[in-house]
Amino acid sequence: MNKLLRPIRSFVHRQKKLSKAQQQAFLTLSHQKDVSLLNFKKLFRREAYTVLEIGFGMGDSLLQQAMLYPENNYLGIEVHRPGIALLLTQIEKFKLNNLKVFYADATEILAHSFPKHSLDLIQIFFPDPWPKTRHHKRRLIQPKFIELLHEKLKLNGKLHLATDWENYAQHMLKTLENSSQWQNTIGKNQFTPRPLSRPLTKFENRGQQLGHEIWDLIFFTL
Repeated sequence: MNKLLRPIRSFVHRQKKLSKAQQQAFLTLSHQKDVSLLNFKKLFRREAYTVLEIGFGMGDSLLQQAMLYPENNYLGIEVHRPGIALLLTQIEKFKLNNLKVFYADATEILAHSFPKHSLDLIQIFFPDPWPKTRHHKRRLIQPKFIELLHEKLKLNGKLHLATDWENYAQHMLKTLENSSQWQNTIGKNQFTPRPLSRPLTKFENRGQQLGHEIWDLIFFTL
């Protein structure tokens, strides 16, 4: 008897119970009532440089960027409900119209709801490194996934990755360098110094205090 194969997930739900305030934010401020096919011009009520962050955690970096660069449109995808709720409350607090949040699996919502060649920049900062060798198949950055990202980016659109795990950094670099769809912005097999456009997060500051090195990669589509 054949069994349906479940897709390999790059994340595990580790959800804490939401507070009443978080529940209210999660229910009333979400912008995903209808994501059958997103129309960014309608969603933001304007056309602008559009950035997607996948796996924004507690939203520190994404919030800072949206506030520092109000001329850009920002989208965030996350499955961690407390992080989503916190970011949604910040969006409401600061009355931000250039930041929208989605509670979804990135692979699924990208494949089915994001128009092709609609994004200027995709950023993925500190994804789960799945350090054990037997878990490497769960890593988000894989050949099939970067093909999907390429499909959603505009020509010469950029993909910005960052990690504090050297093994994962080398895996990311190799995966992108082995694809004919991407080109390293700084030169073949090179990591990129952290651009000022990527804010330091609390997570990163803690890592630096512990002596962790950070590896950034920026590739553009061909």
